[in-house]
Amino acid sequence: MDVDYKLDELWTILSAIEQSIKQKIESIGTPLKDWDIRINYGIKTGLNEAFIISKEKRDELVKADPKSDEIIRPILRGRDISKNSYEWAGLYIIATFPSRHYDIDDFPAVRDYLLTFDKRKLEQSGQKDIDGIKGNNARKKTNNRWFETQDSIAYWDDFLKRKIVFSRISGTEPKFSLDTENHFTNDTGYIISGEHLDYLLEMLVSDTIWFAFKKYYMGGGIDREFKVNNLLNLPVPLPSTDTIKLTDEEMKFIAENIE
Repeated sequence: MDVDYKLDELWTILSAIEQSIKQKIESIGTPLKDWDIRINYGIKTGLNEAFIISKEKRDELVKADPKSDEIIRPILRGRDISKNSYEWAGLYIIATFPSRHYDIDDFPAVRDYLLTFDKRKLEQSGQKDIDGIKGNNARKKTNNRWFETQDSIAYWDDFLKRKIVFSRISGTEPKFSLDTENHFTNDTGYIISGEHLDYLLEMLVSDTIWFAFKKYYMGGGIDREFKVNNLLNLPVPLPSTDTIKLTDEEMKFIAENIE
């Protein structure tokens, strides 16, 4: 049998039935990179112990200075997200994104809380082994200020929209869920914003698309970690296209090999 293979593509040896399923999906589906959606990473703080706080600490900071509420947002971790649902753990992030150009002195309660940590570790200097203690490191070197998150997060407003959230590590099920409550995610989660989210979610958690992603597009590896580029290459039928027509034998094969 001839194999259509391009040098820059991931490849694996497939059985005849696996090749048939793949060809049917690709003939109907459109890669997610060609959808009207955006897939963005969760937030890297560089020091979660300082920037991710409990509800009790959030309430304490807001009571001390009500303005603190402007930069404290509820956050989901990858472990909080399941198939079609999530369970918020009552955690918040201090959302001092560099792209927002905050002055930390405008938020004295948050400023003073952050300064209870070693300021040298908050600095984004890349300094290693502070005080000669191995592993006692500052955050990675960037041009951002000591009170800001590690990454710029220019897409911060997408967190405030209706969106799909999903876990970076898939496990044995597709951990995608719709979020309508303005949660942010940390760097163990991702978000999808844009058009046709209800339909897209239905597709992403379906047995056929989940099987296809794991088998053909995830890129291998035992930890089943999502790579954004791999997900962008996943072909999913647009709402305006025909459905994927699989035989009973192919459906049975997927059901037996979905894990």
